[in-house]
Amino acid sequence: MTRTELIEQIREKRSFLCVGLDTDIKKIPQCIIDEAKEKDGEDYIFRALCEFNALIIDATAPYCVAYKPNLAFYEAYGVDGILAFEATIDYLKEEYPNHFIIADAKRGDIGNTSKMYAQTFFEQYDVDALTVAPYMGEDSVTPFLGYDDKWVVLLALTSNKGSYDFQLTEDKDGERLFEKVLKQSQQWGNKDNMMYVVGATQGRMFEDIRKLVPAHFLLVPGVGAQGGSLEEVCKYGMNKDCGLLVNSSRGIIYASGGENFAEVAAQKAQELQQQMGIELKKAGL
Repeated sequence: MTRTELIEQIREKRSFLCVGLDTDIKKIPQCIIDEAKEKDGEDYIFRALCEFNALIIDATAPYCVAYKPNLAFYEAYGVDGILAFEATIDYLKEEYPNHFIIADAKRGDIGNTSKMYAQTFFEQYDVDALTVAPYMGEDSVTPFLGYDDKWVVLLALTSNKGSYDFQLTEDKDGERLFEKVLKQSQQWGNKDNMMYVVGATQGRMFEDIRKLVPAHFLLVPGVGAQGGSLEEVCKYGMNKDCGLLVNSSRGIIYASGGENFAEVAAQKAQELQQQMGIELKKAGL
């Protein structure tokens, strides 16, 4: 998906919501588990993951522009989990082809390894974007940038407590590590093929980030279950094209553990979409 197409979807839907598909067998409703076991016995995991994801996607698709399946929640179940990830991607591409798909895998390794990771996600799975860790530098990132209309989502300033261990450390000139990542990486990619992960819990730090990357899209986790403020993110992080994809995972997909889980997920997604519509209007978009 191109930058122009993504912006068009945001304007049309009045939403910049990304729904995270962090699908955990231990958290999905028992009714899904029971139905899958009834059909497949002890080999129920693939069916349960796929069924839960499909129902969540169907319920939330009207209110979001993107989905972000996290690979860890599929790899944990071995072959069945990987097949469920593939089936979920296929379902999205067939049923909701205008939604942006981010594989949250946080890859990044020496050049020849990154080249194979890029082939996996951009050729085999054909997702729109992939999260990438920048720690190993240019040659670990650039193999992902050689695909038309595909995106690298580079980790910059994350929402977890450990972000203070490295990302906010300063060099002798007072430049913080995340600022160095933002500056240096712009020599590798551009606003049409690179986004940055910035956690919603970072608050006014978005001001500093926008000084360095005024036009790039930011993928923003941490709204909802992690306590980030959507209003604050928009106040300091939104640009003239919106420039934000705000992710919510647990706050939507696990909002209910009962048989009404899809209905409640839709309600939570709609609530966020309505808030986003207000923020877009405030910004003149």
